[in-house]
Formats: sequence, structure tokens, C-alpha cells
Amino acid sequence: MPSLRSSLEALAESFADSVLDVVRSANMDELIGTQGARSARVVTTAPTAKLTRPTAKPAKPGRLPRRSAEDIAAALGHVVALVKKNKEGLRAEEIRANLGLESKELPRVLKEGIATKKLKTKGQKRATTYFAV
Repeated sequence: MPSLRSSLEALAESFADSVLDVVRSANMDELIGTQGARSARVVTTAPTAKLTRPTAKPAKPGRLPRRSAEDIAAALGHVVALVKKNKEGLRAEEIRANLGLESKELPRVLKEGIATKKLKTKGQKRATTYFAV
């Protein structure tokens, strides 16, 4: 009579072999899940493990492409219009979130707005609040 441990190991091995056979016989579209909803639920060994997707797109590494003066002026126009709507002013993070800009795009636009006196500031560093003139 086989022991409990050897019986469980035999069952686990046969289960693993059958899972591998199914995966090997499946085509790539089924494995990746590009043909609609998933047909099988993924089971993990740890009860607290979760399969999650990142909530935001990761920023692309490297420099931004060179922007023309017109591009910067257009972005500045959007920033000034947004800040005019908020009499108490906005911080850079709030401006970036409302306009959907990358964090790398905003410093040049804000600097141009201050230099052309379309924006004024109050505060320092991350606490800087921008106001429309």
C-alpha cells in the first residue's frame, strides 16, 4: 500500500504533466489572450499573490524630441488658460495632471511663462504655486 506522501506526489506529477500537455497544444493567441476575454483563470500558489497591470504607462526613457517655439507657446497658452480658471493658483503637479503632460515637458513651458510675464509664482520648489497675470 503506497503512503499518503507518495500518492500525493504521483497525483501532483500527473496533474502537472496534463497541464503542460494542454499548454503545449494551445496556440499563442490562446496563451496570450488576444482573442477576447480570458478563458481560464490563473491560479497562483500564494493566496495573497495578485496579477495586476500597471496603472500608468511608464515614462519613456531618454530625452523629449525637440519642440519648436510654436509648440511651447501653444502649451503655455493651455497652461495660462487652466491657471486663469483657478483663482487660488495651481502647483506644477496639478497643471501636469489636468493637461495630461509628461513631467519632462512642463519645466520649459513654466519657465517661458514666467519669463514672458504671463505667469507669476508664489512659494519655493515643489510648493511653488503658479498664477495667471
